[in-house]
Amino acid sequence: MLTAINPKLPMKDKSITRDFYLNQLGFKDIGSHDYPQYLILQKDHIEIHFFEFPDLDPKENYGQVYIRTDNIDELYQSFINYGVKIHPNGKLKSQTWGQKEFSILDPDHNLLTFGQNQ
Repeated sequence: MLTAINPKLPMKDKSITRDFYLNQLGFKDIGSHDYPQYLILQKDHIEIHFFEFPDLDPKENYGQVYIRTDNIDELYQSFINYGVKIHPNGKLKSQTWGQKEFSILDPDHNLLTFGQNQ
């Protein structure tokens, strides 16, 4: 019955969030022009939605998403090549729970963790 999940994360400034996801992570904008305080982005088979939260303090934001991938090594290298900062505690590594993972923070400190089964 369930077919997909599209997380909704807070953003302080739509233009900064949009620029980061499009120009550093390779997402496409599939709906921001219709909604001035909302952003819908897509990459491959996932969508992430963002809602404007002008009073957001990024240091107080605990938004998190876990994104599965089928080629984590290539994804990690592409982010490195585009200058994406990897979270200091989230470098690519094999975890004891059978996942290979890495993490980044977006401009609003939403934590994106990418993982692949080993």
